[in-house]
Amino acid sequence: MRSSSNPAFRNLPTGGGYGGYAGFGQPEAGYQQAPPPLTSERPMTIDDVVTKTGVTLAVVAVTAVVTYLMQAWFLLFPAAIIGLVLGLIISFKRVPSPPLVIAYAAVEGIFLGAFSGIIGTMIDRWTGNPGQGVVVIGQAIIGTIGVFAGMLVVYKTGAIRVTPKFTKWITGAIIGVAVLMLFNLIASFFMPAGLGLRSGGTLAIIFSLVCIGLAAFSFLIDFDAADQAIRAGVPAKYAWQIAFGLTVTLVWLYTEILRLLSYFNSD
Repeated sequence: MRSSSNPAFRNLPTGGGYGGYAGFGQPEAGYQQAPPPLTSERPMTIDDVVTKTGVTLAVVAVTAVVTYLMQAWFLLFPAAIIGLVLGLIISFKRVPSPPLVIAYAAVEGIFLGAFSGIIGTMIDRWTGNPGQGVVVIGQAIIGTIGVFAGMLVVYKTGAIRVTPKFTKWITGAIIGVAVLMLFNLIASFFMPAGLGLRSGGTLAIIFSLVCIGLAAFSFLIDFDAADQAIRAGVPAKYAWQIAFGLTVTLVWLYTEILRLLSYFNSD
């Protein structure tokens, strides 16, 4: 199975002895069915992926809305730290844990609710319009859904093929972006705007556009990893790992889109 730029997929098995299960895309020409089952566990199907991803995103949405309505902005940093820890545990855990994935989704929902509230409040203050923040948040949600749906269509139609070279380029770019974010954070302790990657200026806009592009292309790699897992017939329980991986990318995409829109509404 081709590796993914998303660390959530690092522990997907390379095969479970099942075959003939189509995933997000169609089998390539010459694809041979895998050998007979080597385990009694039910193989994963596309329905498993859709269901588990739907449950995970529903938890994210509910906790985000509750946090936003309660105006619990103070939970932003605790949720970010806890989410990071849970994400690392899930990524390195060899066997999927549904409770951990659900817990991660709940914490990320809290983070998104607090993040959206803070950004929305800032936009209201910048524009002098009490409802502008909600409008921008809605635009970010629609934009996230649109990008996800668009990349799914791109993958299904084969407009962009996910090759090992493509995966390496995206993975390398994401690592580079992560390093820049870290340096920007460190620099912010010594300079007001750090490296300027989040200052709202031209450089910040370009950086957010790059992040949005990388998140979008990451969906293609995530879809391909899930597709190959389904074709290989890995056990159904690994659908939770795929749901976790897609959630990680969606959360990243939403925060970058909302951040970008906030730049255009700043004073």
